[in-house]
Amino acid sequence: MDQLKIVIPGDDPPQIQDSPHLDRLKPYGDVILYKDRPKTINEKIKRAKNADIIINSRGLVKWYADELRQLTKLKLISLCSIGTDMIDLVEAKKKGIVVCNQPGRTAPVVAEHSFGLMFALAKRTAYMTSGLKMGKWYRMDNVYLQNKILGIIGTGHIGSEMARLGNAIGMNVIAWTYNPSDERAQKLNIKYVDMDDLLKTSDVVSLHVKLTNDSYHLIGKRELALMKHNALLINVARGQVIDTNAVVHALNNGNIGGVAVDVYDQEPTPPDYPLLKCEHVILTPHCADMTPEGVDLLNEGAVDNIIAFLNDKPQNVVV
Repeated sequence: MDQLKIVIPGDDPPQIQDSPHLDRLKPYGDVILYKDRPKTINEKIKRAKNADIIINSRGLVKWYADELRQLTKLKLISLCSIGTDMIDLVEAKKKGIVVCNQPGRTAPVVAEHSFGLMFALAKRTAYMTSGLKMGKWYRMDNVYLQNKILGIIGTGHIGSEMARLGNAIGMNVIAWTYNPSDERAQKLNIKYVDMDDLLKTSDVVSLHVKLTNDSYHLIGKRELALMKHNALLINVARGQVIDTNAVVHALNNGNIGGVAVDVYDQEPTPPDYPLLKCEHVILTPHCADMTPEGVDLLNEGAVDNIIAFLNDKPQNVVV
């Protein structure tokens, strides 16, 4: 019988390649690790052609329907992420490929990053730093966050943790979610409101919804026009949840006070990416869970999902 093949098709930037958790898979089969990202579709398919299991460690490696059809042996895709938008889930389900993610596993890590982005934006740290480096001594008011209104869009694992952090510093937390409940509002010490009210009243709007057809460009020209002219917008969800061009226009015209982003509709961002030219922005390269603790949690979780699947006890199954 052929040895089970577990393939990591492109661990770039590094995520799991030095993880001790990979050793736990040795009793189950051969682990084949590619440290560089495949340069072409053909190279990507060649790497995974004989895989029984894929560990998709980086979201930059995507699997579309026509590519999944060529992976005839594939039984499982284990993700080092919460998000699943890099996989065509419809085709995976059709082919009987199980996809497992890691819901909530790094929620405190991601929420802390979001919280940090909020503070960096409110205190104008990037703007002030760049000014000082150019020999300028800017006079510009910072934003005092205590007693301000934090509007959270999406109260899943990460949004809930963001609510806890906001409450901890004395912000007034309101929220919108697809399925609000009085019980959840009481548990999180928040008030659910409709989307327009949240946008109109919030001093900070923080996005924590997964990317779906419903959430694509959830924040666009209309929604930005509802926001306060000095409001701050934070996005650690997915890049396509906001209309980037509309956000750039709002920033450049002084319609909002600043934007902090960890996720983009093009990754990696090209040199001419429009947000890079804006002044009042804080930008990080999709690294919200990239702490030693967060990386280890995701690597452990990806391996846990594989072992559970091989023991006929699949967990965290998306499809």
